[in-house]
Amino acid sequence: MLIVGINGSPKKEGNTAFLLREGLAAAAGAGAETALIHVADALADQKIPYCTQCSNPCRGACSRNNALGEAFDLLRRADGILLGSPVYFGSVSAQLKAFWDKSRVLRKEKALYNVVGAGVAVGGSRFGGQETTLKALFDMMLIQGMMIVGDGFIEADCGHQGSCGQAPAEKDEFAIARVRLTGRRLAEVAAATAPLRRHRL
Repeated sequence: MLIVGINGSPKKEGNTAFLLREGLAAAAGAGAETALIHVADALADQKIPYCTQCSNPCRGACSRNNALGEAFDLLRRADGILLGSPVYFGSVSAQLKAFWDKSRVLRKEKALYNVVGAGVAVGGSRFGGQETTLKALFDMMLIQGMMIVGDGFIEADCGHQGSCGQAPAEKDEFAIARVRLTGRRLAEVAAATAPLRRHRL
C-alpha cells in the first residue's frame, strides 16, 4: 500500500511540507509505504509550466522522460494521496494547479480512479481560506474519480473537511493532531478499498 503526499507549495521545507510529512508518518505507522512529491521539482524542467491542452485526448507529451513523468509514475501506483497546498487568495497555489492540470493523462488512463484522497491546507491566519482551499482540492480529486476522506478516525471523532493549519505549522498543535488522524484514516480506507483499484494491474 502506497500513500503519496503532494506538496503544492513552492517551498520544500515550508508549512505545507511539514504537515504533509506528519500525515505521511502517521500513514507509515499504520503500515503504508509513503512518498512525497514536490510539485516545484516536478515542474522544474517544463518548457511551459502550465497545461495548454496541446492534444485532446491528452497524449501526455509533457510528462515523457522527465521529472513530471516520474511523479506521475509514482501516482499511478498510489493507493492514497494526501494533497496539500498553502492558501493563495482563498484557493490552491498556482504550482499545484499547474501540476494537476497536466495530470489530464492520468485521467484518461483512469489511473487515479478509486484512489483515496485527503486534503491539507495552510493559511497565514486561523481563518485564512483553508476550507475554501480544501474544497478546491476536493474538486480536483473528484474529477480524477478519487474517493475523499476527512480528518476523522474511529478512536477520535468523525472528522471535518481535512487538516487546516496556520503558519507556522510546527507550532499549530491542532493542525498536527488533525493531519495525523488524516494520515491514519487515509491508510485505513486505502487498505480497505484495494480491490477497487484492480483495473490498474
